[in-house]
Amino acid sequence: MIYLIRHADAVSEEEDPARPLSARGREQVAGVCRILQRDCVFKPAEFWHSPLSRARQTAALLAKGLGLPAPLVLKPGLEPDDDPARIAELLGGEDRDIAVVGHEPHLGVLAGLMVEGSSRPGTFYPFPKAGVLALSRKGKRWQSEWLVRSP
Repeated sequence: MIYLIRHADAVSEEEDPARPLSARGREQVAGVCRILQRDCVFKPAEFWHSPLSRARQTAALLAKGLGLPAPLVLKPGLEPDDDPARIAELLGGEDRDIAVVGHEPHLGVLAGLMVEGSSRPGTFYPFPKAGVLALSRKGKRWQSEWLVRSP
């Protein structure tokens, strides 16, 4: 299973140029943790995240909030304007459950590429802040299994 996760709400660039999570963002992650704890199916082997603080913090809060021993791994290619084809290729070679914490528009394009393939370029799956989309492998493509939204 691959879990695509959009970072939670962050402060504005004017407030802090590093854009860490806001109090609302931390609440969003806590709410998502409560939902994921009920189902007990979210158990990634690793959390891949972008170098941006809001993605790293979202990954760390998810791991801690769910008591998961999965390491946080800084993965190049997960910034908002990076080419999602590189990450799609890496995920295609994984046989472990991986959680990918990133940004829009990257995640929406990545989900479209994984589910629809290159035959339907431009397909975009919009992600709510702190949203978690679970994908399972269906041959060379992926299938959407469920989506968790922050309460």
